[in-house]
Amino acid sequence: MQPEPTQYAIETRDLSIFYGNFEAVKDVNLKIEKQQITAIIGPSGCGKSTLLRAFNRMNDFVPTSRVSGEILMHGVNLYGRDIDPVEVRRRIGMVFQKPNPFPKSIYENIAWGARINGFKGKMDELVETSLRGAALWDEVKDKLKESAYALSGGQQQRLCIARAIAIQPEIILMDEPASALDPISTLRIEELMQELKKNYTILIVTHNMQQAARVSDYTAMMMLYENTRSGTVIEFDNTKVIFTRPKDKRTEDYVTGRFG
Repeated sequence: MQPEPTQYAIETRDLSIFYGNFEAVKDVNLKIEKQQITAIIGPSGCGKSTLLRAFNRMNDFVPTSRVSGEILMHGVNLYGRDIDPVEVRRRIGMVFQKPNPFPKSIYENIAWGARINGFKGKMDELVETSLRGAALWDEVKDKLKESAYALSGGQQQRLCIARAIAIQPEIILMDEPASALDPISTLRIEELMQELKKNYTILIVTHNMQQAARVSDYTAMMMLYENTRSGTVIEFDNTKVIFTRPKDKRTEDYVTGRFG
């Protein structure tokens, strides 16, 4: 991918996502602002995670999946024939719902991904910088050789964020990153997101309306499309507008808890 200066971090144009003949996501058009947090909200089963995983081609691992339309980054369609999905995933990192550290030491959790992506610099510095970026260094600096499984759930999730940072992406995707965590750990993750957006664009899927209102700058509201099982974005705006002055009655019902 040859970088081109563009206004947005990433953009979708008429994006639809299929599993076999089933259209899971239909006609999504989004323009994601750089170094901002964008939340994707909506009821279960409307395609939020499917949409999120399309941004770094994680859906490619499902044999029947395919897309129509475009996802553009630096003006380049990420689903173009000459695009390497591995390179896409290097530029667009991902943090999953449940912490999933590798069965390795804390140090190797950071170093492994960087190493396989061809990092040639000073690994000790990268590990420290990545852990500091995830607000974890002070808690683990004396036990880098210990198993990542010895960390608490919240620490493991911050380790996974550090692992994503280590490959130096431009965008970080987060799929319900705090749903498996206690309230204190959730707050740490939310505070961390505010720090990370100084250097990264963040897209987050969350069922937690309060979390979306607290952490995001922009919000995309998804619903099922006109009595089908296909999800689509029905409204996209500044988060404050979505939660206080939404244009679509369905958005208002959802964010106020009246959605059936």
